[in-house]
Amino acid sequence: MKNKVIKKSFLFITLIVIVAISFRAGFYFGLQETPKPPEDLPPGVDLSVLWEVWRAIEEKYIGKIDYQEMIYGGAKGIAQSVNDPYTVFYTPEESEMFLEDIFGSFEGVGMEIGIRDGYLTVVAPLEGTPAKKAGILAGDRIIKIEDIYTKDLTIYEAVKMIRGPKGTKVRLTIMREGWEEPKEIEIVRDVINIPSIKVEILEKNIAHLTIYQFNENTVLQFKKAVQFIKEKGAKKIILDLRNNPGGLLDKVQEIAGWFLEQNKIIAIARYANGEEDIYKAKGPSTLLNYPLVILVNKGTASGAEIFAAALREQRDDVKLIGERTFGKGSVQETVNIGKIKREGMLKVTTAHWFTPKNQLINKKGLEPDIEVELTQEDIEKGKDPQLDKAKEVIKNL
Repeated sequence: MKNKVIKKSFLFITLIVIVAISFRAGFYFGLQETPKPPEDLPPGVDLSVLWEVWRAIEEKYIGKIDYQEMIYGGAKGIAQSVNDPYTVFYTPEESEMFLEDIFGSFEGVGMEIGIRDGYLTVVAPLEGTPAKKAGILAGDRIIKIEDIYTKDLTIYEAVKMIRGPKGTKVRLTIMREGWEEPKEIEIVRDVINIPSIKVEILEKNIAHLTIYQFNENTVLQFKKAVQFIKEKGAKKIILDLRNNPGGLLDKVQEIAGWFLEQNKIIAIARYANGEEDIYKAKGPSTLLNYPLVILVNKGTASGAEIFAAALREQRDDVKLIGERTFGKGSVQETVNIGKIKREGMLKVTTAHWFTPKNQLINKKGLEPDIEVELTQEDIEKGKDPQLDKAKEVIKNL
């Protein structure tokens, strides 16, 4: 099984405009031997087309030719041809930036972006970041970055344009559902530090527990939050996963295991060759008998979607409240390109995530049991009808 090759975890696999999170999710890192040209191409597929284009440019193009860039351009075109925004070829320079996005911390605006319905879209503005403070919402479409239209940009190109040093500004043209026309929003970049957990006690012994992401620090912070809940005598939990873009699979498994019986299925990864990996709850089941409702929205993605689906499907008493989630449920593998020296990296989608009851999340998302919209007017007035509904529901559990 692939999960025996290397520890993997899954997250929202779009490059991140922040990034202060260690992203290791959904990847396998592998080095392959240099492949030979395929000898068993389907009928009608002719590789000579590529070489004819190469020769024609070489013979007729008036400008200076960078042969290595021609090779990289061809590799990018092949990756883009499958029409999957998460299957991407990176040049060596782009590969280094990609790996920094996975393992480093950066200065930027603090939001995750992806391609949805062909548009560059905000997956989630992260808590406490410039993007959040500027009023960016999950689901916002980014029409322009500065004066550049995003229609033909890759996610990497968009990330590169939006990210930048602390104190500098970036101007985004945003289109939002309900708006008649796009609006410009200027954001001042900063160092991004994202919390993992927040907890507070609401009326009638109800704990409001927010998980912003599933990263290396989440489990430790979660344990402290549980201790706080017990000390304060709370008996019911509103679990808030709004704008949670996902994170590390092993952290999802461990925290889900506090709410489920041990070894309950969390998610299933299915591959093109028919193989599958099954992931199960690892935690101590301490909160198994706590009444629970879960808040979700358009920014709930990837690992957070798997987490929410697992708790709803494995417990009869759990309801999802809010809006349909983002719908990112695919796994990517990274392949180093070049046998003698690294000539780039290919990130390719290899599997899809399924819920314990065999529901595909990718491009569909999770439908809430109780749909409650959070409007721009609500936000401006400091209202939260989704949380209000969660309190109403959990009082009767």
